Amino acid sequence: EVRLAESGGGSVQAGGSLRLLCAASGFTFHDSAIGWFRQAPGKEREGLSCISNTDGSTWYTDSVKGRFTISSDNAKSTVYLQMNNLKPEDTGVYYCAADFPTWYCSEHVGDEGYEYDYRGQGTQVTVSS
Repeated sequence: EVRLAESGGGSVQAGGSLRLLCAASGFTFHDSAIGWFRQAPGKEREGLSCISNTDGSTWYTDSVKGRFTISSDNAKSTVYLQMNNLKPEDTGVYYCAADFPTWYCSEHVGDEGYEYDYRGQGTQVTVSS
């Protein structure tokens, strides 16, 4: 059974940091790409970042470049999203999602409405001003 379990969400002040974790199971982690997207009330779903668990290549959307860092631990089948200098507009439900089998993040992960093969249940991130 495929499972993606997010953790690490919470409430922080603007300028603060959070680290999200995505624990994956049920598929060959090395042959996958895992990404994060968020959903805020009244806004379109936004793809944030993606990492290839085959070669470590990454992608970020412009709004998080320089603030968010995605990383992966193949031994633990876990992907991390380090979020620094958080802003109130970063508030939303953050989802971890996976495509497999694949070696790279899809070139479409930043497209509105992009659907990964699987996704987790989400974790709430709230940033107050």
